[in-house]
Amino acid sequence: MKKSYFITGGTGSFGKNLITFLYKKNLAKKIVVFSRDEHKQLELQDSIPKNKKKIFRFFIGDIRDKNRLNWAITEDIDVIVHSAALKQIPATEYNPFETVLTNIMGTQNVIEVAIKKNIKKAILISTDKAVSPINLYGATKLTAEKLFISANIFKGPSKTLFSIARYGNVLGSRGSVVPVFLKQDKESDAFTITNKNMTRFTITLDDAVKFVFDRIKEMKGSEIFVPKLSSYKITDLAKSINSKKKIKLIGIRNGEKIHEEMINPFEFNHAEEKKKYYKILPLKKIKNKILNNNLTYNSYNKGKFLSVKSLSQKIKANLKYFEK
Repeated sequence: MKKSYFITGGTGSFGKNLITFLYKKNLAKKIVVFSRDEHKQLELQDSIPKNKKKIFRFFIGDIRDKNRLNWAITEDIDVIVHSAALKQIPATEYNPFETVLTNIMGTQNVIEVAIKKNIKKAILISTDKAVSPINLYGATKLTAEKLFISANIFKGPSKTLFSIARYGNVLGSRGSVVPVFLKQDKESDAFTITNKNMTRFTITLDDAVKFVFDRIKEMKGSEIFVPKLSSYKITDLAKSINSKKKIKLIGIRNGEKIHEEMINPFEFNHAEEKKKYYKILPLKKIKNKILNNNLTYNSYNKGKFLSVKSLSQKIKANLKYFEK
């Protein structure tokens, strides 16, 4: 059954690809795009086939502006996908209150309007940076997660369900390291890496979109969905682009982790394991076998990493998504 979608951050990497997935698969009866950048909205409008344009509505707006959200989100919306956020770590560290206004206050605005309009489902797009955060971006996304989960309690008579999709670095998204390395391969003498021991999770845009879409169908409210992802060594990623190029170590940046964490030990205490993902639930909702609370799910502890060859293949397969 087709549904109506409202997508915050609809012109970002994830938002655009979710939109493309929905209209190409003929899965939406209405798509409302909400974002701040009028130029990117124009580019997106131009890319949509003429026979699909009738299902779209475009709103210029900021999630900080609750009144604008109130106008843009109508009662016929079935699903809100909340992907808008400030996410570049150096920028968020330098502009902390602006990050709070967008990632926390903006999220609360989305929640309150969703409840007011009695929207059926709302899902937050989160990040591994929200787990045991050491930077402001991660801290604000952790807070956004807490707001989304708590909304299931304070929503009153509203039937809106709030859940979260949390995953790792998206291959080819705006601000990811691959486009930086591709540019350095053409223009610089060496790849710049902050720490040679660094590891990261990875997911393609296509897989991220499919993961979120599938979780929207099954969500009951209060879940944090976490996919089982491959991880890689940052040095291997550089080698996958050019194995002969030098690597220059520049020192770890403020707010940067050596290894990312997707689920912390406490969360494993109330997590259910599925074939391709984990589902973290409030303690009171756990019915099945509880996982070992000594576990942790980070980009290093599995001990298996994507090979240089596999990384090279993934990059080539996803070149269309990289910023030029």
